[in-house]
Amino acid sequence: MLSAIGRTEDVRFSPDNRLLAIAGFGRKRCLILGIEVEPASDGPEVTIHDHMELTSDCIGEVHGLDFIDDRTLAVANRDGLVGIFSLPAGEPAGRSLEISPRRQIKSGLLCKLRTPGSIAVIRESRNRTSLLVCNNYTHRVTRHVVDRLLGYRALRNQVLLKRGLDIPDGIALSHDGQWVAISSHGTKDVKIYSLSGPLGPDTEPAGILDNANYPHGLRFTADDRHILVADAGSPRLHVYDSEGGWTPSRSLVVLDDETFLRGRISDEEGGPKGLDIDRSNNVVALTCEEQALAFYSLASIIGRAGQRARAGVDAPLRVSI
Repeated sequence: MLSAIGRTEDVRFSPDNRLLAIAGFGRKRCLILGIEVEPASDGPEVTIHDHMELTSDCIGEVHGLDFIDDRTLAVANRDGLVGIFSLPAGEPAGRSLEISPRRQIKSGLLCKLRTPGSIAVIRESRNRTSLLVCNNYTHRVTRHVVDRLLGYRALRNQVLLKRGLDIPDGIALSHDGQWVAISSHGTKDVKIYSLSGPLGPDTEPAGILDNANYPHGLRFTADDRHILVADAGSPRLHVYDSEGGWTPSRSLVVLDDETFLRGRISDEEGGPKGLDIDRSNNVVALTCEEQALAFYSLASIIGRAGQRARAGVDAPLRVSI
């Protein structure tokens, strides 16, 4: 299933760190992997022990996904809407299943969802969750507050951010709840907005991260000292350090030339797209069309901050399947 998934977009670990969801954009499906991350003396060990493939009339060109809880997945389809799905009961067991959403988020009259891409979940209370959705080609981020007890019906829809964004292509929240970072494909940078005050379409970014060709997936490390950015327009992963105002500290080559050039159908493609850090803060997962999945030690990526990456390709972790 990994080799046949085709073009991929975002990737996300579940809150309990036992599942990994991959957005299968090209074949209109989600791939769910059963996964274990264990510490070891020479770096973390990753085991993929199970899988299932999910399709639905409400899963189309799936670009973004995030877990609301361990068994509930929000899926953003660029050619459709945002669906909220309960994962099938039991172990994945290598199944291919067609499922139905618990709810589709269509938004309100004054806040339409259009070309939803990457998505981020904020837990507001025990039963209420905010979904922050990158609307790729209307160049804005919308917020949708859903209630679990009401079957995830949207209680509020609003345009959260717009100024400075040109094809928002990835989104990440800091762990201290102070910042949201958004990849802006058209401006070739990452905008950072403060969550400490009110947000709206005219809110200015508090900072801008340069040095990426076409930034896509991005994540804060658990201590919020670093931001990792996948560069879809190069074979590199960029690391930014909060000390000194989010300066670029290093870039690592994560795709060899052959793999990168196979996917180089335009200046905007070929490089890594989906990026996530596991919940133990030890493993980085990357995905793109020509390399469906690879894992890297987070310590090896940020442990030499301030140094330039060596000339060769940074070595991925060995994975047991």
